[in-house]
Amino acid sequence: MPRLQKNDNFIDKTFTVLADIVLKVLPTSKEEKEAFYYYRDGMSAQSEGEYAEALENYYQALQLEEDPYDRSYILYNIGLIYASNGEHIKALEYYHQALELNNNLPQALNNIAVIYHYQGLKAINQKKFNRSKEMFSKAAKYWKQAIYLAPNNYIEAQNWLKTTGHKYNLN
Repeated sequence: MPRLQKNDNFIDKTFTVLADIVLKVLPTSKEEKEAFYYYRDGMSAQSEGEYAEALENYYQALQLEEDPYDRSYILYNIGLIYASNGEHIKALEYYHQALELNNNLPQALNNIAVIYHYQGLKAINQKKFNRSKEMFSKAAKYWKQAIYLAPNNYIEAQNWLKTTGHKYNLN
């Protein structure tokens, strides 16, 4: 099961060694440990652009992982892969699943907003102005939530909300 990493750097190697040590001493089940190994291998493959391999590992991790918090990050990473491949509908599905398990994922909220913003721009180019307005409203909704959770992040989104007249409140 362990993945051979082609471009290991010192930090990746150190993380792998430390994670293996921690897993050996923590009182976790065999399934939890195996899920983590699949997740780690998925992250490694994803960082190398090996998306098919990463997805295989993430799906294996999902079958084994029971903790909702950990599952949310697996789902989020699956969403990242689909988004990077231009499969925005699938990406949205996985981001929403991740948020159902962990509503404190501002990065998922941001990525949902980015997809809706992109769809809004695309609709403008197609002269579908009602559709663009709908997509921009959805983007604003998700960016507001992301900014609420991480007020020091997403500066471009904050500027977009201000310049387009979408009100947001950090309180």
